Amino acid sequence: MAAVADAPAKTGALSLRAVPRKVIIGAILVAWLVLFTVLRGRQTLTLAAADLTGLHRWFNDLNDSIGADRNSNPLFLYFFNEIRLVIDNLVTFVQDLISQPSGGRPVPTIGWLGVVGIVGYVSWAFGNWRVALLAVAGFTFFGLQGLWQESMDTLALTLSAVFVSLLIGIPLGIWAGLSDRFNKVMTPFLDFMQTMPTFVYLAPLTLFFLIGPASAVIATLVYAAPPAIRITAHGIRSVPATTVEAADSLGATRRQTLVKVLLPMSKRTVVMGINQTIMAALAMVTIAALIAAPGLGKTVMVALTSLDVGTAFNAGLAIVVMAIVLDRVTTAASGRAEAARRSGNRFAKWRKPLLVAGGVAALVTAYLSHTYVWAAEFPGEGTTGSQIAKAADSVTTWVQDNLSGVTNTVRDSVTNGLLNPFQTLLTDSPWWLVAAVLVSIGAVVGGWRAGVTAVVCVGLLIGTGVWSDAMTTLASTVVATLLVMLAGVVVGVWMGRSPMADRFIRPGLDAAQVMPPFVYLVPFLALFGPTRFTAIVAAFVYAAPVTMKIIADGIRAVPETTVEAATAAGSSTWQIVTKVQLPMARSALTLATNQGLIYVLSMVVVGGLVGAGALGYDVVAGFSRDELYGKGLAAGLAIVLLGVMFDRITQAAARRTRA
Repeated sequence: MAAVADAPAKTGALSLRAVPRKVIIGAILVAWLVLFTVLRGRQTLTLAAADLTGLHRWFNDLNDSIGADRNSNPLFLYFFNEIRLVIDNLVTFVQDLISQPSGGRPVPTIGWLGVVGIVGYVSWAFGNWRVALLAVAGFTFFGLQGLWQESMDTLALTLSAVFVSLLIGIPLGIWAGLSDRFNKVMTPFLDFMQTMPTFVYLAPLTLFFLIGPASAVIATLVYAAPPAIRITAHGIRSVPATTVEAADSLGATRRQTLVKVLLPMSKRTVVMGINQTIMAALAMVTIAALIAAPGLGKTVMVALTSLDVGTAFNAGLAIVVMAIVLDRVTTAASGRAEAARRSGNRFAKWRKPLLVAGGVAALVTAYLSHTYVWAAEFPGEGTTGSQIAKAADSVTTWVQDNLSGVTNTVRDSVTNGLLNPFQTLLTDSPWWLVAAVLVSIGAVVGGWRAGVTAVVCVGLLIGTGVWSDAMTTLASTVVATLLVMLAGVVVGVWMGRSPMADRFIRPGLDAAQVMPPFVYLVPFLALFGPTRFTAIVAAFVYAAPVTMKIIADGIRAVPETTVEAATAAGSSTWQIVTKVQLPMARSALTLATNQGLIYVLSMVVVGGLVGAGALGYDVVAGFSRDELYGKGLAAGLAIVLLGVMFDRITQAAARRTRA
């Protein structure tokens, strides 16, 4: 009888589990809309731009207290100040070398001719002659733009940050590659560091290291070191176990195995890690202009603040050129050995003499640039840059005069049709209702662990005191992610089904991923003005490439035999895509959603510089106004919480999909 009595309860539980997740989410959203109509405008936790909470005031007091005790507290005297001093000395040394007047001289130690000569030689030595020509042309272009010193300041910060990142990252990566236990310890930290938008590293670091190059380099280190650690560990672990066993059987010590076997066989992967570290460092250095880091980022930021599109475009173009040059050089370096094998080593006997001759030529250019003013200061007044800026301003004016109808229609359609309604739903609903919806959706999509993560993140988000701004940022992030996924599915399916389309589209996507996020704001500021929509479009362009590539790879991974079976059964192309390939690529779709959300969030908050408002604006205002520092720090924490919540929920959903 007891078994019979328990049967209805078990049947009810099974029937509840059998309900599709889509239906449950739909029911949650319907209930939300119904309650919104009844409770709209109540308990919204709205905070005016100039208002502060107790937490914000506590952060302000903490900042003041640290500033007062910075030169007396032992922790600062013997730890934080020493770190700042070492980093400052490193940056100053590199700047004196290539960008700033040094040693009583009106010019750097090595002038423009020497820098161009050395860059060309290094590019040829580690890459090939084509890359060397590209590097020489790119660096010469900086001078023609009238941005030589700004470019060298950016390069100096990037090189300093990369040096420190690799000094720390490669040994940690080797350790993680050799030790499963250490790898398990490091992985959560690396996931967290790579999940966070670049913006959020800046505010807490200024608390301990003040604004300036030291904080910029340390923030860049935090952002750029994870790729070096992760990819180095992957390279070490990818060495075949049989090769390691053979070395052990020959009596090699652990050090010999590492130096003679593991590192040489993983060299290409390690160089790829260096490439990713350099790209991440350049992206972060430009953002670090917000904390008084010198260079091209500062020029772009000042121009964006004053809506000077021409100047911003010229400096943004220099950032793009530097990114392309650095990427091509390190990519060529990773494939140089393979390229030499393909060419049959026809020129191997000439390589060493040519390297010696090239090195001598580079030293001669360095000597000339150190000795003579004409080789130290770039000639001309940057007329090319002025022409580029004027052309960009002219194009902007033409677009605003002739295409404003089109651009305004697109902007207003998305803003009024998608963004405003969803933002109103989030910001005008009671805080507890939105919290319940976020936690419920997190639990349904990602399971109970994701639900617990959502509870913690939402609770802390409420505690930051910037709930309304967080909901505004969330609205822009979700709308941009929907647009990204729509484009990602369309283009990704096309690339996955058509090798020709993949060959044509993928190089453009690869190039787009090289660009630092800062530069995406410039063209769309010209098209759409300083609005939330500008940040959404920039986020779309920034995040779409990675989602398209992931979805394309997922579609291509569907077994060909399955597609052929569907075709033999008489399925149409639409049916094959919607009933076979997309369902079987569900894990790729979930991963694309995860990456799209993280990329979009990082770009939306940067959009605070061009009128996006919300959390991004709070962070920027915290840097510029002391009384809002605490609110800016709380906004940075809110961005972290949104990023963690998005990442944990979508990763949990991906694991459930694979299971």
